[in-house]
Amino acid sequence: MIEDYSKDLLRTGIIEAKAGNREGARRYLDRAIYMAGTHEVLSEAWFWMAEVTDEAGDKRKALENCLSHDLRHARARRALAILDGRLKADEIIDPDRLPPASEGLRRADARRFMCPKCGGRMSYAPDGQKLVCEYCSRGQALSSGPAVEKDFLLAMATARGHGRPLQEQVFHCNGCGAEFILPPKLISAACVYCDSPHVVSLEKTRDLLAPDGIIPHAFTQKRAVKLLIQWVEQNDLQPEKQVDLPRGLYLPLWTFDIGGEVDYTAEVAKSDEDTTPPLNPRYPVPTSIEDKYPVMMDDLPLPASRKTSAVLLKLIPAFDLTSAKPYDPRYLASWPAEIYDVPMAEASLDARSQAYQQTLREMPDRLSPMHILHTSSASLAVDSFKLILIPIWMTEIPFGGREHLVLINGQNGNVASDIMDRNAKEEGGKAGLKEFLSGLIDG
Repeated sequence: MIEDYSKDLLRTGIIEAKAGNREGARRYLDRAIYMAGTHEVLSEAWFWMAEVTDEAGDKRKALENCLSHDLRHARARRALAILDGRLKADEIIDPDRLPPASEGLRRADARRFMCPKCGGRMSYAPDGQKLVCEYCSRGQALSSGPAVEKDFLLAMATARGHGRPLQEQVFHCNGCGAEFILPPKLISAACVYCDSPHVVSLEKTRDLLAPDGIIPHAFTQKRAVKLLIQWVEQNDLQPEKQVDLPRGLYLPLWTFDIGGEVDYTAEVAKSDEDTTPPLNPRYPVPTSIEDKYPVMMDDLPLPASRKTSAVLLKLIPAFDLTSAKPYDPRYLASWPAEIYDVPMAEASLDARSQAYQQTLREMPDRLSPMHILHTSSASLAVDSFKLILIPIWMTEIPFGGREHLVLINGQNGNVASDIMDRNAKEEGGKAGLKEFLSGLIDG
């Protein structure tokens, strides 16, 4: 009865607040907080108390009280982010009425990396931890420490959480003044005239999310060639023509932290000792139980690029994502990097679904001897995310009448491809392996 009464008080307080009667709303909400017996009523009452409060200190206290009862209260987290200045009110969008994507060209703000000592071109060497001048060998240290995660709710409130890259980007070279167009799937390139490397500053664009972390390349092209040759020989492949040298690049990867609970209804048979009066132990009575199964998953990875996702999925488990460093555009000097074409909002739905399915697979063993009858993912939520750039060496193997993509993990050397190993020897070409790999070996 008291719980129903507190809900009625809360409902009346919300009506008063929406009608603009703030003083009346505060009276009802204050009474609802005093009478409330559940976290659900308390969190909602404190949120609406913040809505009818003008003073910043009192509003913050009300929002923090709301979150103390429901840490995943989306509206309270968003309101507190606006109060803290982490989210601007004019950036918030209606996800059901997304703004149309801009058409035509976009002016991209690019950074140019040249040696401060001699003016020479600087690039990142995969066997080191700094930017090195190609002429005077002057070094420049890069950032260290772990990559920082972003608040999922705040990103979803803006267009950047839903958007895809625009069609084209216009670069203005700070070296020679030339302007050129960079395809939307790349965020780094060299000027076609003066060859100075440039990297897009995604932090300054409103339609894309900047990378949060990067796993630097750990070895050179020479090492990638050796790994490719070993993989081809181990799988007894016979390429049909010359194999190109592996090309180094960075591919985007989303990672999500997912938490909450899976609500479930299960059936368990009570034993003779659990009942009054005692039952026949041969015929235990099934009893229904409703409970919550806790879920906490860290850095669930999903490809952010559709082009290589099928092969990349084979390599992702081998990456040590905890070694990602804070994103620094200097890592991309002389290295191409793709922009994501899978929006964060879309990827988060896949991540949440994967987390739910993974939890369903482990629940029967963890809850045995219960028999699970029904589950719900309503209380499962994405807490935070990161956009990470991962190192890849890429090439193609001419085989079976088409080009097969081959990816090499630039962190540990693992190799993956879309070639079916069991059919490789049967469908391969007739020429010798050494002949087709001669360009790689000579290189």
